[in-house]
Amino acid sequence: MSPALLAPPVNVLRIALHPEGLAPQIVNHGEWRAHILERMDVQIAASADTGLIALRDELAGYAVRSDDHSAEHRDSHASSIAVPLILDTDAGRISFVSTVTIFGTPVDITLSELAIEAFFPADAESAALLARLAQLS
Repeated sequence: MSPALLAPPVNVLRIALHPEGLAPQIVNHGEWRAHILERMDVQIAASADTGLIALRDELAGYAVRSDDHSAEHRDSHASSIAVPLILDTDAGRISFVSTVTIFGTPVDITLSELAIEAFFPADAESAALLARLAQLS
């Protein structure tokens, strides 16, 4: 990973999609890229935040991988409750299920912007690998 991506202010979305970040390790990069850009579109529609718009434009502008079919995935996850994230790591392949929880109601502007994305092992092999890695730390 490029050390420049870890310089403040660190942005996890930038790290995830940048060609010198996590992107080369994401097996389902097109699907994951489409998920991130969709989530950003929803946030931009709700907030019209110029900083978020600039970040989305930056992320969308990163070079597309030859195996990236994110256009095929656009709108496929808009109503999904879980999105897979599959990583090839030095320790082996790890599959996660990602789900986003949004707190608040449309009338509560402060809480309507609070979203937490959680990652859970998608299969027994990933759970076992994560447990082994946790014991090493």
